[in-house]
Order: sequence, then structure tokens, then C-alpha cells
Amino acid sequence: GMLRRLLLLVGLILSYITYYIVSNLMGFGVPIDFSGVAAASWFGLPSIHTPRFELSAIILIAPVAFILIAENLGHFKAVEGMTKTRVTPHMGKAFFADGLATTFSAGFGGTGVTTYAENIGVMAVTKVYSTTIFVIAGLVAILLGLSPKFGAVIQTIPAALLGGASIVVFGLIAIAGAKIWIDSHIDFSKNSNLIIAAVTVIMGTGNFSLHLGSFDLGGIGTATLTAIILNALFNRQKG
Repeated sequence: GMLRRLLLLVGLILSYITYYIVSNLMGFGVPIDFSGVAAASWFGLPSIHTPRFELSAIILIAPVAFILIAENLGHFKAVEGMTKTRVTPHMGKAFFADGLATTFSAGFGGTGVTTYAENIGVMAVTKVYSTTIFVIAGLVAILLGLSPKFGAVIQTIPAALLGGASIVVFGLIAIAGAKIWIDSHIDFSKNSNLIIAAVTVIMGTGNFSLHLGSFDLGGIGTATLTAIILNALFNRQKG
């Protein structure tokens, strides 16, 4: 039913209420501070910055585009494994859309954007793969993004609760990756495959981040990029 599809959201809400009761009402732990929520306005526009072109910044940030492509590739493979649908032929459209979105974001002072592994984890939990859902979710996110008060409410969520939700989401992504290996009949008797899998799993689940200036690429992206490089290195055709 509907409750089963919303378990992650319901779990986060229930844990928030429990934390509030234990900390704010019973006095155990650090209480949730709602002063920021009271001070925030209901409607507000984001700060917009005009683009500036500096060679030092371009040299630093431009390679990030290749990392974003690697991250998108990993996400595509995960979705393909979950949905049993051939989506690889549409990968070019995804790369184009991601590049267009990154260009648009940079034009107003934002950072590079990409697909998010958290969304894929939610797809694995809910078993809902409709693209229409993500269009609606995007529009709702834009509307909520125009409300500083909603942002202040999100800021009140304790780090412990976000950490618990992250364990579930990223754990599901790791298992989805392992399922792809199983379905593809990867031969783990080969040392090269063992090394690739071991390094990828640890970098992904350990969230080995790559920092380039103000841009932070999470463990999913770095793990995907490393897997591609190691696979190309270990599986070169011998002449």
C-alpha cells in the first residue's frame, strides 16, 4: 500500500517526533532549536550572481564535467539493474541534459549539477520508477526552495536522523550494484575483478569525496570514476 511506499519518509518523520519528545520535552540530548524557523520568512528569492570567466577557475572546475559523466553512468546502470529496462541507449540524452543543467546553474552562480544517488535509493525502496513523479517532485522542490521557512525547518533535522536515513539510502545503492554484478555473472575468481569490486565498494560506501575548489563530489561519483579507470587498466587487450 501507500504506507509501504513511503516508509523512508514516514520513518524520518516518526524519528523526528521521537527525538523531539526525548530531547525537547524529556530533556535528554541536545534539543531541537526552532528559533531559525520563527525568524525565517515564508517567501524569498535566491541570491543570483552573474558569471565571471577566470582561467584559473576554468582549469580547476572544467575536469569536473568528466566526473559528473562518470557519476551519471553509475546511476544509469543502477536504474537499469532495478527496473530491468534497457535505458543505456538513452544515456546520451542524460549527459546532454546534465550538461545543459550545469550550464544553466553556472549562469546564475550555482555549482555543477548531476543526478542524485539518494533518488535512486528512494526508487529502490518505493519501487516507483515513473519519470512523471520526478517532474512533479522537481516542481515541488522549486516551490519549496522559494520558502526560507521550509529551508529552516529542514535545517532543524538532527544530524543523527539524517545519518540513519543515509545508511538506508546508500546501503540500498550498494546492494543494487552488487545485484548488477550477480545478474551480469561477473567472474570474481579473477583477481582484477576482485580488486575493482573491493576498491569501488569501499570508496562508495565510505563516501570518499573529491574536493575541487568549492565543488564536492561524493563517494558514488568517485567510486564510479575509479571503477571505470581500473577496469580500463586491468582489462586491456594484450597485443
